[in-house]
Formats: sequence, C-alpha cells, structure tokens
Amino acid sequence: MTARQPSLSRRSAVIAAALLCTVSLALGAHAALNKRSPDAGKSAATEQSAALGNGARLALVIGNAHYPDANAPLAQPINDARALTGALRRDGFDVDIVEDATREDMSRAIERLKSRIKPDSVVMLFFGGYAIQAGRESYMIPVDARIWKEADVRREGTSIEQVLDAVREQGARAKLLVVDASRRNPYERRFRAYSHGLAPISAPANALILSSATPGKVLDDPNGQSNSVLVSELLRQIGKTASAEAVFTKTRNAIVRSSDGEQVPMMSSSLVEDIRLSTDVANAGS
Repeated sequence: MTARQPSLSRRSAVIAAALLCTVSLALGAHAALNKRSPDAGKSAATEQSAALGNGARLALVIGNAHYPDANAPLAQPINDARALTGALRRDGFDVDIVEDATREDMSRAIERLKSRIKPDSVVMLFFGGYAIQAGRESYMIPVDARIWKEADVRREGTSIEQVLDAVREQGARAKLLVVDASRRNPYERRFRAYSHGLAPISAPANALILSSATPGKVLDDPNGQSNSVLVSELLRQIGKTASAEAVFTKTRNAIVRSSDGEQVPMMSSSLVEDIRLSTDVANAGS
C-alpha cells in the first residue's frame, strides 16, 4: 500500500490539471462571447439604421379642430393627428402631438422640435386644420387666432415655410411635410381681397412635401368620415411601402383616381436620397 500511493497521487494531479485546463478554456470562451455580444448588437443596430437611411426620427403632429370663429368644429384633424401619430410611432418616430394648439402651443412645440434635431435627423411635420395664404406664403392657424384682415394672418399664424427653414437651419438631414388644411377658412368674409387655398410651398434642400390640394384649391371635408381623404390614404400606404417618396406618390395617385380628378394633392420633392418611412424594411416594398 505504501509503495503504490505516489503513483495514485500523480494520477490525481494529472486529472486535476486537465479539469482545471478545461474549466479555464470554457471560462475564456464565455468571456470572449460576452465581449463580442455588445459589438454584434451595435453592428446590427448600425446596419438597421443604414438600411433606414436616417438617424433620429422626429415628428411634430398638430391637429386643430375647435376654432371659435368657425360655424362648427372640424371633424377630422384631431382624429387624423392621433391616427398618424400611432402609425409614425410604430415606425420608430419620436412624435410630439399637439391638439387644438394655441399660438403659444405651436411656438413651444416648434421650439421643442428644434431642440431635438441633430445633423442626421429625419424630421416630419403634419398640420391638420385651417391654413391661410397671405403674401404668397401659407400660414398654419392656431385655434386662438384673432383675424380680421390679411395682415392679421401673418401676425397670428405660423408660416409653414419659416418652420421648414428653421428645421433646415438646425441641420436636419431630411424634411417631410404633410399639410391637410386646404379648407375654406372661417375668416374669409372679413377680407376685402382673398385668394382661396394655399400658396405653393417651396421645398428646401432634401425635403418632401404633400398637401391635400393644389395651390389655390379649396376642399370640403367628407361627411361622416373620421379621417380626411388625405390621411386615410396616407395611412393605407404607410407600412406597405418603405420609401417616403413612394408613399407620398402612391397616396397622391390613389386620391386622384378615387376622386376622378376632383382632388389632386400637391407634391413637391427635392430629396437627394432614399428616405424610409417604414422600419420594417424586410417586409416593406419600395
């Protein structure tokens, strides 16, 4: 017994060393895997971002319905704002929604939007309500506007062109605009000379604009529908098609067909790259 004990001790030492080596290799492999995992996740996120063609995705959605000077509240703008907000949030947009915005509400919302813009941001603006043309510009009208003459429009309203310029000056990569406001405004009877509808909206660099009607055209809201014609069709197209320009084009064409040419949305593009609306790139067509 005494003579065989050293041999057994040596065997135990070899086995222990082998087990220790195995455990060390396993721990090393696990550590290496953990080290790679964040990099792999970061790489996947980067690839998804590149596929979307944008970084931060921001939206300001305004729906104004209750104007004291109107005969009755508008039926669609708030429903439109809520429905569009839901669709944009599902597609990865950080949305600020404002309902029945006063002049101060609109000013604050625009400042909030500007403060969030980064150089790689894609920014979308939606306005539903009343908008008025004055001095060859189109102005979004807040619900507390006091308008008696055309000069009041420029003082009380918010210029669409100026908001687009502010977004551009903040360095946004791309600008998307949807204006559903080609309505006969409730202040019309007070103006001596008035041009119906909206003015042409000039697209700044790398921008895409969709308005419910051609410049100078006034539309009546459809009776008994919770959403406007423009937003209803826009919601149908979002998610089916990845490209923002394709979504806007298909929306415009569908409305022209369904109205037998009575409603022709205005579309203007200065995009120099493919901007995606849908985050589900794999399932959305172009």
